[in-house]
Amino acid sequence: MEQDRVQRTRDPDPRGPAPRIQRRVQTVLVSSQLLSGAGLAAGITVGALLAQDMLGATDLAGLPSALFTAGSALAAVAVGRVSQARGRRPGLAAGYLTGAVGSAGVLVAAATDTPWLLFAALFLYGAGTATNLQARYAGADLASPAHRARAVSTVLVATTLGGVIGPNLASPTGHLAHAVGIPHLAGPFILATAAYALAALVLAVWLRPDPLLLARSLHLQESAAAAQDAGKTDPSAQDTTAGGTRGVLLGATVMILTQLVMVAVMTMTPVHMDDHGHGTGASGLVIAIHVAAMYLPSPLTGRLVDRRGRRTIASASGITLLASGIVAALAPGDSVALLALGLALLGLGWNFGLISGTAIITDSVPLATRAKTQGMVDVAIALAGATGGLASGMVVATAGFPFLALAGGVLALAVLPAIAATARVR
Repeated sequence: MEQDRVQRTRDPDPRGPAPRIQRRVQTVLVSSQLLSGAGLAAGITVGALLAQDMLGATDLAGLPSALFTAGSALAAVAVGRVSQARGRRPGLAAGYLTGAVGSAGVLVAAATDTPWLLFAALFLYGAGTATNLQARYAGADLASPAHRARAVSTVLVATTLGGVIGPNLASPTGHLAHAVGIPHLAGPFILATAAYALAALVLAVWLRPDPLLLARSLHLQESAAAAQDAGKTDPSAQDTTAGGTRGVLLGATVMILTQLVMVAVMTMTPVHMDDHGHGTGASGLVIAIHVAAMYLPSPLTGRLVDRRGRRTIASASGITLLASGIVAALAPGDSVALLALGLALLGLGWNFGLISGTAIITDSVPLATRAKTQGMVDVAIALAGATGGLASGMVVATAGFPFLALAGGVLALAVLPAIAATARVR
């Protein structure tokens, strides 16, 4: 009860002017996420295959994933700092525009068969992935604490449509690319270029007023009124946190582990399927199911996080990822259905970890430093993804895909002792 009372003094009253504006903000964010979902799916579906084709080696097939997740780490810092200084609108719009430039660079690299340009472009392309994730924080800026996870989930679920449609357009966009003199595998990046550019345009034009700037303004007004009532002169005196450093560490740990495991297994799944004779259509279907499981359950997950608690759903993420690893490891190479099930569980476990971890982070950080802290946390998440992507190719080359899947599931269980060690965090 005391924690909830303190939290209410930190954030805008949901009964004030914020709800109407929050609905507008959510609508704009959902629109941009529908577009950006198609953009981020391109790298997932064909990034590893494109690198494998250009380099002629499997052990470096995880390098594209490592590059665009490393790029997303740098972008997370930039987007977080710009958002902290100027608001969510310029930060998110710039991030998506950078992703569009990177996607266009991949097309040029593929057309000219230039590996170094491919790697540089994939690094820039990662900005789109980071921005897609940073948008979830914008959805929570004006939300009340009791509905914060649901606000995050609304933004995340919007990625589903684009994320599911994108991989299934791998073949048609490949034909389009071939028709204009670009290698077939680079086709999805045509879609990514357009999708990220349009997402940037939507945010730049319509995300007004800026949710973070408005949340700060409302907070200062309420804090000033509260300070005046209490006979104080410093509005920041009311700006306390629920969970503090302990909460930031827990939320970051949950999201880092789930990201590392998810990226590692996801990256090598198309390569594993290609080795067993499956075409881009089959791998696109499996990745589409995976992406759907990453985002589609978000409304339900948000409600569960708000009602059952952050730590409960965070624990469920580790258990679900273990189940995913077992299924993917035991699935025969020719079984698309079992691989799809394993990748669906992989996406669901990631979803549990991301939404619960995001809620913990947002609960624990005051508005004055929220965007900067969120950006730094996402840097760690992106670096974890880069590590998983880079290591995945080497692990598969030496020990095989089943070992990678099972090892990832076991590693995900590390969220449980982390949660136990921070049991006082809600």
